[in-house]
Amino acid sequence: MRHCELCGKTSKMVGARRLLRGHYNPVNWTRKYPNLQSVKIDGEKKLICVQCLKTLHKEPRKVPKKTVKKETK
Repeated sequence: MRHCELCGKTSKMVGARRLLRGHYNPVNWTRKYPNLQSVKIDGEKKLICVQCLKTLHKEPRKVPKKTVKKETK
């Protein structure tokens, strides 16, 4: 089964509802697949989901340094 090689995301079964004359009726279950893309990481081809791909391309967050307040008497 196809899955993301970084986070392990796989397909899942989802149900749908169809509106008919003012009432929602259940319809058959369908399988939804993750959006997998083939990407080279460290020279190897891997199938990863788009959420992981976006996370890989993010710049690291710059955390401001905490300042210590000096006590004055």
